[in-house]
Amino acid sequence: MTFDLPLHVETLGPDPDSGVDSIVLVHGYGGSSFSWRYWTPLLAKRAHVVLVDMKGFGSAPKPDDGQYGPGHQAELIYRLILQADLQRVTLIGHSLGGGVALGVALKLLDSDPGRLKRLILVASAAYKQQLPPFVALAKYRRLASTVLRILGTRFVIRHVLKSIVFDASAVSDDQVLGYAEPLSSLEAHRALIDTALAIVPPDLGKMTARFEELDVPTLVLWGRQDRVVPLWVGERLADQLPDASLEVLENCGHMPAEELPEESWEVLRRFLDHRS
Repeated sequence: MTFDLPLHVETLGPDPDSGVDSIVLVHGYGGSSFSWRYWTPLLAKRAHVVLVDMKGFGSAPKPDDGQYGPGHQAELIYRLILQADLQRVTLIGHSLGGGVALGVALKLLDSDPGRLKRLILVASAAYKQQLPPFVALAKYRRLASTVLRILGTRFVIRHVLKSIVFDASAVSDDQVLGYAEPLSSLEAHRALIDTALAIVPPDLGKMTARFEELDVPTLVLWGRQDRVVPLWVGERLADQLPDASLEVLENCGHMPAEELPEESWEVLRRFLDHRS
């Protein structure tokens, strides 16, 4: 199926018309569907899986239109769900993708609430917080462009990955390549910077005030040692969302699905089994 949207979409698992759930996965800042490589084969055994590269990332188009805020991305994924007529939708979002997933959930709540079945928020952006250094730097367009060009994308990505995981020694060459390759072009640099410049929605306060309306089963999954989106964000989300449970993984930083793939999958599997 093709979509008239500036996204890159891959689907796995059973056909959505077979009566199974649909699971839509949304990566974080600087990521792509590569981020879900450990969970994807397991999810595809039980659901129709929709892997999204957000506009500007991975294999998605990178138009120079300046529309890279979380609200823009949420609108595109919302339209994807409607165009594909996905039912019984579980939204999974990591970091920036978690904030986008929350925006999609609110759009579905307003227009077609029966489509949304569950939310899974992994180290999710949600409230006003201090921006991590790699996002703050990107706000200085010329400096960020120069750093990426002179140091090289692989060098920068390796440094960033090591700074956000619990065990820096576990960052592999394959992982660095998986993140760096889609970000190596000049248009990818521009999209990365455009996203950073718009990463805090102008209506953030109005949006966060509505989280209590999202009364669907929600898993909030965090690493205890997350230095990008601190644990207090997850605790506040779990407190504000009406039907949320918080699971905290020890010895884990900002990337639970990659740092602890087996442990994080077990948490996810239990949630999916018990909230089916």
